[in-house]
Amino acid sequence: MQTSIATVCLSGTIVDKLHAAADAGFDAVEIFEPDLVVAQQSPEELRALSDRLGLELSLYQPFRDAEGVSDDAFRAVLHRAEAKFELMERLGIDTVLVCSNVATATVDDDAVSASQLARLADRAAARGMRIAYEALAWGRFVDDYRRSWRIVELAGHEALGVCLDSFHILSRGHDPAGIEGIPGEKVFFVQLADAPLLSLDVLSWSRHHRLFPGEGGFDLPAFLAHVVRGGYRGPLSLEVFNDTFRQTDAWRTARHAHRSLRVLEDATARLLASAPGGAADSAAADPAAQDLATVTAVPEPRGFDFVEIKAENTDAVAALLDQLGFAFAGQHRTKEVRLWSQGGARVILNEQQARGREPSIAAVGLDVADPAAAASRAAALSVPRAFRRTSAQDQDLPAVVAPDGTEIFWSTRTPGSAAPDWVAEFTGGFGAGDAAIRGIDHVNLAQSAADFDEAVLFYGSLLALRPSATTEVAGPVGLVRSQVVRSRDGGVRFALNVAPSLSERDATPDAQPFAQHVAISCSDVLGLARRARERGLRFLPVPANYYEDLAARFDLGAERVAELRSLDLLYDRDADGEFVHFYTPTLGSVFIELVQRVGGYDGYGAGNAPVRMAAQHAAA
Repeated sequence: MQTSIATVCLSGTIVDKLHAAADAGFDAVEIFEPDLVVAQQSPEELRALSDRLGLELSLYQPFRDAEGVSDDAFRAVLHRAEAKFELMERLGIDTVLVCSNVATATVDDDAVSASQLARLADRAAARGMRIAYEALAWGRFVDDYRRSWRIVELAGHEALGVCLDSFHILSRGHDPAGIEGIPGEKVFFVQLADAPLLSLDVLSWSRHHRLFPGEGGFDLPAFLAHVVRGGYRGPLSLEVFNDTFRQTDAWRTARHAHRSLRVLEDATARLLASAPGGAADSAAADPAAQDLATVTAVPEPRGFDFVEIKAENTDAVAALLDQLGFAFAGQHRTKEVRLWSQGGARVILNEQQARGREPSIAAVGLDVADPAAAASRAAALSVPRAFRRTSAQDQDLPAVVAPDGTEIFWSTRTPGSAAPDWVAEFTGGFGAGDAAIRGIDHVNLAQSAADFDEAVLFYGSLLALRPSATTEVAGPVGLVRSQVVRSRDGGVRFALNVAPSLSERDATPDAQPFAQHVAISCSDVLGLARRARERGLRFLPVPANYYEDLAARFDLGAERVAELRSLDLLYDRDADGEFVHFYTPTLGSVFIELVQRVGGYDGYGAGNAPVRMAAQHAAA
């Protein structure tokens, strides 16, 4: 199906927006009237530019406050409409979006609204144009798509149809199943937007907090499935009002938007294929899904392969790993790269092309069943590839770049092998590590506010990870927003955090002002902590007040609380189990957490995060 985006989604001038949309691969663009009004170019020049870029101008919007008015007021509506129709002719647009009346409606009568819209449609049809009538969620009288359809049906005009907007329907909790009762040819346009599930007045929610598909709480695959089952085959257009997107690079936002739309089409096609009455063997076999784009499906990653920390000098990180109980596993045979390993946890220390860089997380490797399939999905979603210099004898692992600049690598291992094949490129390792270390539990990556929603979509759509609910944790400089994306079995978990002090300007791979960390799982955190202390490691200090509060919250006994306090260990518990952990000091923008999960505990000690952030703030 044709992909479209409203110019309101993007920053910059209307010329910037058109170029960005074309570059991202969109087929069409909705012209948002305020963007045209302030443009320096004439409608004819914008039409010519769109033609050169291969973009169709699919919709002009919005035309407001048209129906449900007095006869005198409607004469003014017709005068205004004629001017807009002339403008649309100059632009080469044949469909106008007419929103349900918000400000001037005085007649709550479907017959009156139908008659007035039919008269408006007469004027449009005389010019070969159509009117798509949309029920705004805050319309004075018409705020439900089912009522807008009743009015259109009552009007009975071939040039009058409905526009269905996912936000206006789902934000009000309306059942989208009724869409299938609207003939497909009477749905003139479909606009798509996701949104977080907020308790907020619907107008403010719409104007400031819409998101691209897959980033919010709406079930957009189910919504779109109803649309295509009903027979609609027109443009799928993104209309996302969002303060952040209007301030960030238009080209990047457009690529992000196009990716979200392709992911939505793919998810909808697969939903249609699996639904009762749908085709069981493939998405394309279901007639309702044949026009939806699909991309290569990939299973969830099986686990973490490695974490790479990059710096001009990684000696301090190497010393820290040694104190924790990692073993030196060797120097790469051709690069300034070293490997530290223990159990299933592997940490690569990279000093290549890192002049002036303090330690930070540069890359994460994932163990997957089919790296080539993962790379194929990334290419289909236009995710930028990551390139590394490799020699002929080195494995060239496929990799992509996440929104924050972190590189994500895919690898696999020969069946029966204890380690991935690339480990053989490191030689000269020695010694044995601490047997309590088991693997990588989770990786915490700091995001800029501008990157956050895109990152959630990236890890969910590309890596088949599932996002959890967003949480907020109080820190010394304000609330930290956090969301975990993870595999079903918990073998791969990314905690994505955005701190109030982390701006897009600061968010460069070489200078992360908000710390990131790697959490290492272990079987005996108390024993490992004692041995690490003996090896000279001093953990992030925990204040005495914390342990007094801990004793009050949990009946642990004075002896156990004293033991935790003596080692600066933190503790949490839920109905399923316990969580004991500690933190190292921060080097550059990286620190390491050692965790032990007991029983079925599946969280991250969120109640302890303010203690950790306050201690880090004091130590900075």
